[in-house]
This record gives sequence, C-alpha cells and structure tokens, in this order.
Amino acid sequence: MVDKLIEKTGPAVQLESSAQTKGERTRERILDVAYEAVVEKGFAATSIEELVEAAGITKSGFFYHFRDKNDMARQLFERFLGEDETIVETLAARARELSDDPLQSLLIFLNLYAQMMDDMETLHPGCMVAAVTYQERLFDDAVRQMNVDYLVRMGRYFRDWLEEVVATNPPQIEVDLDALADHLTVIVEGAIIYSKALRDPELMGKQTRLFRNHIKLLFRAR
Repeated sequence: MVDKLIEKTGPAVQLESSAQTKGERTRERILDVAYEAVVEKGFAATSIEELVEAAGITKSGFFYHFRDKNDMARQLFERFLGEDETIVETLAARARELSDDPLQSLLIFLNLYAQMMDDMETLHPGCMVAAVTYQERLFDDAVRQMNVDYLVRMGRYFRDWLEEVVATNPPQIEVDLDALADHLTVIVEGAIIYSKALRDPELMGKQTRLFRNHIKLLFRAR
C-alpha cells in the first residue's frame, strides 16, 4: 500500500523490504482484511469470525497470530502508523533532495503530499487515527496512547521543519509554530472525514494545496 501511494508522487522510491515467511504473509493478510473492515464499519462491528472467513484461515490460525481482538487492533494500528510515518519520511527525503532551502523543500513536500492525497480514497480507503479517536472506548489504553504519541510525534516533526524555515524566512505575521505544525494533520484528518461524507475524492488534495498556499503567503515564498 505504501509503495502504491508514494508512486503517485513521481519516480518510484525503493523502500526497504524483507522476504516474508508463510506465517508472516498470513498475519499480513489478516491485518489487511481487518483494516478494510475497521475503517469501513468500525471496530465493534468487525468480528473475528468474518476476518477468519475473509482471510481463508481457521479460528485457531487467527489465535496463533493474535492473543485476542485487542491484540490484533494494537498490531494493526502499529502497522498503520508505521506506514504513515514511512510515507511522510520518504516524501520529505525526496523534497529535501530537490531543494536545500527549508521553505522550498517544505513546499515541494506539500505538493508531493497533495498529489498522493488525490488518490488516497482509492489506495488508502480510511484512516485508523480517526477510527481510534472516534471509537476510543472500544480500544485498550495501549492503542489510545499509541494514537496520542503519534500525533505528538508528527507535530514535533513539522515543528522542527518550520523552525528551519523561520531561521531563513521570518513569517509576515506572528505565528504559533506548534499550532501551525499541527495544522497539516488537522487538515488531513478533517479532509478524510469530509471527503467521505461529501463523496468528493478531490477534497483532500484541494485542502492540502490550500495549506501549501497558506505557507507560501505566510513566509513570502518566491
């Protein structure tokens, strides 16, 4: 999934991969099925029985890989967050290769990210961060904390980048860098919900490009 999303932004980037055993492939297949079910109808409505049937395994096969449904949720969320961070890091690395200037590289990154978002609904049909947030009572403390830690981590990642930008391009008006760093994630998560509600697959890319324009105006990019 990560490769397909990143390919939409330009020349393919070879991500690290390792040969999987039969057991690992089975586990990944279960997680693939679980992801689609959870983002489509929610965690509570997703049963172990339907996952077993969809994955083509026995119930004992499910419990070979996961202690229970909550353990599966933790592993599923961990994989989702890992993929999300891989996408951000890969696109950021590509942007920084194209420009040494912090502001220009950030604008390139946002353009690449918007291109990816144009195909998000087809390739990445839902967001586990939103699913966990809206259904947090159904998940255990470990999953809820993973969600918080991820959002904080992403905020710090973009805060660090914005500090580089400010060092060479002071903002035109006073700005809270913490809030601005969180702004992209707020837009992405909100756009995913809006696009599904309005059945508008172009909305996510449009909103990301509006944020890019906001950055250009704020830091007076040439």
